[in-house]
Amino acid sequence: QVELVESGGGLVQAGGSLRLTCAASGFTLDGRPIGWFRQAPGQGREGLACIRGDGGTTNYADSVKGRFTISRDNVKNTVYLQMNNLKPEDTAVYYCAQGCGLGFGVFEFGYWGQGTQVTVSS
Repeated sequence: QVELVESGGGLVQAGGSLRLTCAASGFTLDGRPIGWFRQAPGQGREGLACIRGDGGTTNYADSVKGRFTISRDNVKNTVYLQMNNLKPEDTAVYYCAQGCGLGFGVFEFGYWGQGTQVTVSS
């Protein structure tokens, strides 16, 4: 059974940090592009960060560039999103997916996680 499971969300004060984890089962992340996305209430889905299949190339949306870092551990079959200097506008449900895209859009990927809630208080 193919599954992506996000974890690591929670409540944090503005300026704080969180690290999200995307763990895969049923398939290997190695060699596949993996992206992190978020969706806030009443808004569309936003692509935030992408790590390419080569493991070294990363791309970020302007809204998170310099604050968020995506990385992967192929041994653990896991992708991470380190989020620093969090702001109240970062409050959303965060998802990982097997695919990449940046900015607001419609992302039609085969595999998505169930999401993890991040809430940033001011």
